[in-house]
Amino acid sequence: MFKAGTIRKLLVAAALAIAPAASFAGIFISVGFAPPVLPVYAQPICPGDGYLWNPGYWAYGPEGYYWVPGVWVQPPSVGVLWTPPYWGFAGGVYGFHEGYWGPHVGFYGGVNYGFGFGGVGFGGGRWEGGHFAYNTAVNNVSVTNIHNTYVDRTVINNVTVNNHTSFNGGPGGIQARPSQQEMAAEHENHVAPTSAQQSHMQAAHANPSNFAKANGGHPQMAAVSRPGSTAGAVPARGAVGGGAANQPHVASGGAPNQQQRPNNAGQPAGQANHNAATQTGGFGGGARPAPQAATRPAPEAHAAPQAHPAPQAHPQAAHPQPHAEPHGGDEHKR
Repeated sequence: MFKAGTIRKLLVAAALAIAPAASFAGIFISVGFAPPVLPVYAQPICPGDGYLWNPGYWAYGPEGYYWVPGVWVQPPSVGVLWTPPYWGFAGGVYGFHEGYWGPHVGFYGGVNYGFGFGGVGFGGGRWEGGHFAYNTAVNNVSVTNIHNTYVDRTVINNVTVNNHTSFNGGPGGIQARPSQQEMAAEHENHVAPTSAQQSHMQAAHANPSNFAKANGGHPQMAAVSRPGSTAGAVPARGAVGGGAANQPHVASGGAPNQQQRPNNAGQPAGQANHNAATQTGGFGGGARPAPQAATRPAPEAHAAPQAHPAPQAHPQAAHPQPHAEPHGGDEHKR
């Protein structure tokens, strides 16, 4: 008699046999439960010309799901683009589709990772001859230090969705299928993740704080500037200790999809700050403090006279509270 695990593996194999090819290296990891939603975080500033953005994602190890921080990396060669990894539901389990480099961006499950990866294709930049040009409408690039930039807001996704779903198919998953263009990209020559990318993933697995069971889906290190460095690491919104003081190069309250929706008058204050910074190609730290910094000092400036201790419970002390958290976790993206 077959055990339940054996039957499940056979079902997975059958489902994957008829599923469209959607990754470079196939599926080697399958999990019986869905990955957490994507955390909300801002993008670190690009460390230099020639670096391309790799969005963060949930990977899986024996200890459970863990977050691999978003990072700027150098491509293996000129002219290639990164197709992010994604989780896809098939045969009752969630399979991991590894990312890869290629001349065109392929299918990545319709997952909106933000910063140019809005679910289909890539709008964060393009190759022009032997150099990469950055679209500062959706990427955090200093136009002072990097001059091969442009602004194209036509790639911005203005559709609001109330979640950060991180997987394709299945209950609650993104119901997207590969387009003809994405299918064609699957048959092109691909390059596996570089050694720097692989080391970055291994380092993420070695850090216990990256596991969902430890951070509740809000990693303290949601993104970093480059592999092997934690300098200027950006915490996810809601991460323990993830205040604005820990985000020297980014605006507080950023979210992947917010990078793709500037000029939205209906956004909360924190989201509006993030988009305003995006439009300039940078997230100037001191010039754009988090909204909390502007509201919390107010009670101190209006302290009650010492002769009248009773006013300490006066409503004025509670008045700024509705503005202390102007960006809840429900604005959005996909």
